Amino acid sequence: MRLRPPSFAIHLGIALSITHIAAVNAATDDPQPPSDGGQNVEQSGALPKVDRKKTEELPTITVQSVPGQQDVDKVVTPVSVLSGAELDDARAGTIGQTVANVPGVQTTSFGQGVGRPVIRGFDGPRISVLSDGLGSEDVSSVSQDHAVTVEPFLADQIEILKGPSTLLYGSGAIGGVVNVVDGRIPQSAPANGVSGRVQVGFDSVSSGNSEAFRVDAGGNGFALHADGLSREDHDYDIPGETLPNSYVRTKAGALGGSWIGDWGYAGLSVSRYLDTYGNPAEPGDAAAGEDPVHLQMEQTRYDLKGALNAPLPGIDKLEFNLGHTAYQHVEFNGDVPGTTFTNNANEGRLVFTQAPLGGWLGAFGVQAFHRDFAALGAETFVPPTTTKGIGVFLTERRDFGALGVDLGARVDRQSSTPQDGAERDFHPYSLSAGLTWRMNDAWHLTLNLDRAQRAPAEEELFADGPHDASATYEVGSPFLRKETANQAELGLHYHGDFVDAKASVYANRYDDFIYLADTGLIRDDLPVRDWSQRNALFRGGEAEATFHLAANPSGHYDLRVWGDKVRATLDDGGGNVPRIPTGRLGAELQWHNDDWRASAGATRYFAQDDIASFETRTAGFTMVSAHLAWSFFNNDRMSWEAFLDGSNLANQVARLSTSLIKDAAPLPGRSFSVGVRGMF
Repeated sequence: MRLRPPSFAIHLGIALSITHIAAVNAATDDPQPPSDGGQNVEQSGALPKVDRKKTEELPTITVQSVPGQQDVDKVVTPVSVLSGAELDDARAGTIGQTVANVPGVQTTSFGQGVGRPVIRGFDGPRISVLSDGLGSEDVSSVSQDHAVTVEPFLADQIEILKGPSTLLYGSGAIGGVVNVVDGRIPQSAPANGVSGRVQVGFDSVSSGNSEAFRVDAGGNGFALHADGLSREDHDYDIPGETLPNSYVRTKAGALGGSWIGDWGYAGLSVSRYLDTYGNPAEPGDAAAGEDPVHLQMEQTRYDLKGALNAPLPGIDKLEFNLGHTAYQHVEFNGDVPGTTFTNNANEGRLVFTQAPLGGWLGAFGVQAFHRDFAALGAETFVPPTTTKGIGVFLTERRDFGALGVDLGARVDRQSSTPQDGAERDFHPYSLSAGLTWRMNDAWHLTLNLDRAQRAPAEEELFADGPHDASATYEVGSPFLRKETANQAELGLHYHGDFVDAKASVYANRYDDFIYLADTGLIRDDLPVRDWSQRNALFRGGEAEATFHLAANPSGHYDLRVWGDKVRATLDDGGGNVPRIPTGRLGAELQWHNDDWRASAGATRYFAQDDIASFETRTAGFTMVSAHLAWSFFNNDRMSWEAFLDGSNLANQVARLSTSLIKDAAPLPGRSFSVGVRGMF
């Protein structure tokens, strides 16, 4: 009998039952402070030194991607944060894979080198991947075979805003935001004058190795930063064989510096990202004279960032962030260069945090960008296009006793002009309202209402040609309208001595939803996919609970259980939205003491049978994982940690319903990673 994924209502019911039982039976003999999913971890810059012996007493971290940098437990918008030991255990070769175990978040997959986050069923141009608050400015949203140029191994913390975030980050964040905080522009100097981290590791599934470092130094009003990474993974193993042309070689690094004082800070950084990886969907055939396809990518990025304290009457803080990015990747057939993708972009944000006014706290600002995109060569399925936009936004918050109110609005103007084509202008606007009711110290209820709009992306408007990576002929429409999302989300949170739990249900009604539809037609020996538009409904839910089972001389014992589910359908008999992530249920047992920490867990990915026309069913599978870490040679200046991680320990054939090449390239098989990291 085939298992069916439980509905989000069941997830919510389980979480509510759990928290009710916990409230009645909470342990009082040795209470533990709430861990809130690994969020109580000290943050003092990217790749921080973390005292494993004191993690229970450390304060809640702040979320950098919301105005005012609020504490994570005070943010009304649904948010998850990976940091500290939890981030160490989650780090992977792609940003999508790193965040894929967060409830409501999965990843695309195009081999081990490419994976972009999928949040509540949304991916591509609806999910904004940020580097310290500005867009990554690669071309990963154009096609699943294009990698993201943000390196999770160099992250300080990773923030995931789930739900429409256009209010803060514009049209490309209608589905959510993943912000990678890397600290490349220091906001403060290390307390002891110098701090940093180094890590080396080996991965069995690809015979891969990685090395990374980070150093911060400073004092007397100045701070410097340097980081670097080198990673080489060979073709990876899948159950029964090795997947050809699935290798990855990555190098990344940055230099930065800041002037710091009571007035605020101002700094500059320059970073470089180099990536070469094979396309496992096109491994070539030597007998037929076909060469394998691989991509060579490079990006140079310049950032200016700072903040001024109390620069004007009535303004507590002025924050500014400017970035210039030069991006290029070349797709090779063997040694012969094919298509060259380029993206030269400028982006800036200016945010004013106001002083309290009539009990209201808030911020307002402006964001602007200019992007020149081109794809020249055999795979020119999108013409060179210039896209530019500007938006202004306002957020306000006030507490009325136990009730908190968040309000916000944003207006944008965005245009896209293809080479030798007519310009399209769009004027998206967004409105949001959030309520939080703190019933008591343990329970609080949230309600979020959003109306958000998105302008169509370049490929959706102007694509017309063969797309070799997806083995399709892609056709856009210059007459697409902006899409409008109307979302309502209800969330319930419980924080107690014995258990921390949260659950949410949501519904998102899309007017003029844009999607890539299989037509069943053939052109140039390729199946035709059209960028189409139709109303759609997304609904789902997610829940997780962490039980603090025991705390005694042998250590601390926790059990985390979680699940998520999303369903997406098109109106007027349009069927299912294609490539929607499947439902999941997971559990993990965690233990740690002063020098050791360990965990073991399993996640069930249910079969995806709710598929679109011409889409194939995805079978279910169970991923079993484990982590072990030992801290040694600890003192006030330095600590070392050895780690052993195992993934897909049952060696399951695992295919993601979100992947365009799931049949050709399943996820890696059984893998063990071993390494050492030092923090000072």
